[in-house]
Amino acid sequence: MPIINSIVGWFLKKRIHQINLFLKYPHDVQNEWFHSLIHNAEYTEWGKKYDYSSIKSVETFKERVPINDYNALKPYIDRLRKGEQSLLWPGETRYFAKSSGTTQNKSKFIPITEESLEDCHYKGGKDMLALYYDKFPETEILAGKTIGISGSADSNASTKSYVGDLSAILIHNLPLWAHYSKTPNLNVALMDKWEEKVNKIAEITVKEDVRVISGVPSWMLVVLNKVLELSGESNILDVWKNFELVVHGGVRFAPYQKQFENILGPNVRYMETYNASEGFFGIQDDLASDDMLLMLDYGIYYEFMPMDQVHEEFPKTLGLDEVELNVNYALIISTNGGLWRYKIGDTIKFTCLNPFKIKVSGRTKSFINLVGEELIVDNSDNAIEESCRKTGAVIKEYTAGPIYYDSDEDVGHQWLIEFEKKPSDIGKFAEILDAELQKLNSDYEAKRYKNMVLNPLKIEVLPNGTFHKWLKAKNKLGGQNKVPRLSNDRDLINEITALI
Repeated sequence: MPIINSIVGWFLKKRIHQINLFLKYPHDVQNEWFHSLIHNAEYTEWGKKYDYSSIKSVETFKERVPINDYNALKPYIDRLRKGEQSLLWPGETRYFAKSSGTTQNKSKFIPITEESLEDCHYKGGKDMLALYYDKFPETEILAGKTIGISGSADSNASTKSYVGDLSAILIHNLPLWAHYSKTPNLNVALMDKWEEKVNKIAEITVKEDVRVISGVPSWMLVVLNKVLELSGESNILDVWKNFELVVHGGVRFAPYQKQFENILGPNVRYMETYNASEGFFGIQDDLASDDMLLMLDYGIYYEFMPMDQVHEEFPKTLGLDEVELNVNYALIISTNGGLWRYKIGDTIKFTCLNPFKIKVSGRTKSFINLVGEELIVDNSDNAIEESCRKTGAVIKEYTAGPIYYDSDEDVGHQWLIEFEKKPSDIGKFAEILDAELQKLNSDYEAKRYKNMVLNPLKIEVLPNGTFHKWLKAKNKLGGQNKVPRLSNDRDLINEITALI
């Protein structure tokens, strides 16, 4: 195994030279990918509809092709799922990543092509390792085992399609040699019964030399705690003595970090990736910073929509050469998976322009704007983190929504929080949280002035396991599913409180 670790490490370091190329020439690389995507899709049904053969510039592309959400592409995707070919991308599309999104129940089926698998998702995984090896050349993480917390998927024999969680699709398509470092085996990793799967993963891996775990933070914690329960230990390093790295994504990590540190200790490293069903976008290349390198050579052409354009009929978008620091943009992508000017629903902001680095700031539909306060997930996550630091509290999950004018309560925000460790004084915690939100968001601060427009927020402490119960009721256990942080209506609040 040490020999394999050394060989793989050497191979991954070669990729650093290619990464340095797009860091040095970001605009050239994006321009090349733009023309490659247009050329490859010329003879698809979509390419013929918008006459891709005559598109020679980004300007023409923007004038001719509209911004699309899932509903705009759904008729094509439905036909692809029935077996039709070359509609959005040339050739056969057999894989579809099922996603319910974070703010709605309706399932989405994101097409995954062979090109997007190889040149985007798998390339991102290799680059994550390459960047880690570049920073820590002494590492031997591949000399042991890796746990990937995945979802499940189902095949359809009649259409030869495979539908399920992105992580399951990725694991299903890994070459045989790649499974050598994975644990548990494929049969267990792809089980669809989440609670049974957690038990199996723990039973198998508690005896392994696990060095890396990856997935959505909340689900990784479930597995790690189950391993501790089976082993009788209180620290994971007493079970897996060579454990080194947590690779996380899907939600902001800070609200979960204290829980990880409690069971992992201070010396484990954490690395963030931005890998959505629609594409692999970012990797944390500096573990001392909390932003990610925007990956520019993955078969994706990026556009960035200022938030004041989100609800416009003909919104304007910016190229990489036009973006500014610390401004929220809705992310728009065109990909080798057949997504064209697709608004994925995430918002990002740039923290550095040389090289281009980003943070995920929230969702275009995950916010509270009851009276013009424009509260976004970036605000709520940061405020929760600081409130926990000041009170010694540790949270497991949270969500928040509005209290309307027509309710029996004062107009404001209601927060549902499940604590790992409760603060000694919930009222004080609420005051600190409210103050932190005002520091982070001037619109919220203005609306909170003397309680004239918006009243102090209200916190309801939920019994342990409430969010898990809601996810289970929604059939959203495991995989990339997570609890929505903010909602601009009370549907989610009402659903969760009804379970108490």
